[in-house]
Amino acid sequence: MNPNELGAAEAARRIASRKLTSETLVAACVERIRVRDADVRAWAFFDPDLALRHARELDSARDPRGPLHGVPVGFKDVLDTCDLPTEYGSPIYRGHRPRWDAACAALVRASGGIVLGKCATTEFANNHPAPTRNPRNLAHTPGGSSSGSAAAVADNMVPLAFGTQTGGSTIRPAAYCGVVGYKPTFNLINRAGLKFVAESLDTIGLYGRAVEDVALLAHAVSGSEIPDFARKPAAGPHICLHRTAKWGEAESAAQSALESAARALAQAGATVRDLEFPADFAQLYDEQNTIMCYEEARALAHEYVHHRSLLSASLRARIEDGMKTPRERYEAAMRHAAECRARLRDVFSQADVLLTLSAPGEAPAGLESTGSSLFNRNWTLLHVPCVHVPTGAGPGGLPLGVQVVGPAGTDAKVLQWANWIQQALR
Repeated sequence: MNPNELGAAEAARRIASRKLTSETLVAACVERIRVRDADVRAWAFFDPDLALRHARELDSARDPRGPLHGVPVGFKDVLDTCDLPTEYGSPIYRGHRPRWDAACAALVRASGGIVLGKCATTEFANNHPAPTRNPRNLAHTPGGSSSGSAAAVADNMVPLAFGTQTGGSTIRPAAYCGVVGYKPTFNLINRAGLKFVAESLDTIGLYGRAVEDVALLAHAVSGSEIPDFARKPAAGPHICLHRTAKWGEAESAAQSALESAARALAQAGATVRDLEFPADFAQLYDEQNTIMCYEEARALAHEYVHHRSLLSASLRARIEDGMKTPRERYEAAMRHAAECRARLRDVFSQADVLLTLSAPGEAPAGLESTGSSLFNRNWTLLHVPCVHVPTGAGPGGLPLGVQVVGPAGTDAKVLQWANWIQQALR
């Protein structure tokens, strides 16, 4: 196995035991980027000399600086970095050089990690596509808006990367590219230095090759607990299979993959039962869009007022729709979301985690769209932790998987069971 193919947790263990140097790992990632990124186009900015210099500095340190010591990380280009440009996927900010790091970037450095580069994003993390292609099939979208982050991890260019999610921008690209994606509980990871889309929804998400990898990164930047993945639970989890009110809008292959996974998990020792939500939870899909558009129109007011001609037509239309949204409609959506979050506690009294769809199906062909966030945006609005676990391939040969969802604030438990699920489905 080449060093760039290692998962982050395994790479960190080898570096800590002096079986691998950070320079060797970073050099392997650099070479992979040089070979593949002309096709995949996962990176917006990449300075190999800077990354290798940081790696050599870490290799010469007497003691490890933290849990990520020597491990390279990619950053979605809506997260500020002090030594690389941050353009937010927009020509408005071409050449923009912040004087600061986003909190997550600063904390990666403090934990011994290396900022390898900036991963391509859609325009302001919206739906106008980035140039990134799906590394599993270059004729297909990698999803969005964290397009480059998911593609870079999937193509073995970097073991870890940060994305963000306002609708489905972490989980859906993970599903399309076939990697582990983790959207933590809302605001678990500090959002300072993130270019906001919607302040009540935006969540910093993580990509890795295994659940233990994203757990390591979350721990490094938030102090959250790393589950004891080596400990085998005495019994399997209580899982509720939740098809959602939008089940009929999923492709048959995605439906079959979810139901097959549920059967396999039951055979592996889980207790699995079906679960439907109260009927009014179906309103959350439209309410998420109302809230996002209303907040986005105000978050991007400067860009709209001063640089309107440099915005895509689709983003201009979204901002204009958001400006027309009555405050009363926005507040009603916010109230209902808060009520549903409170009632969700009763739903989870019946289960350790929910098992549900991550995406409607395989990554769509073409690069004009980043796909549908339909099976993500309700969970984003509910502020709950979600983990995408790859399970196999669909009829088109592209990845499929399942989404593991748990109660807000129980991220360690959700990651523990997502790891159990990942191992059971292998």
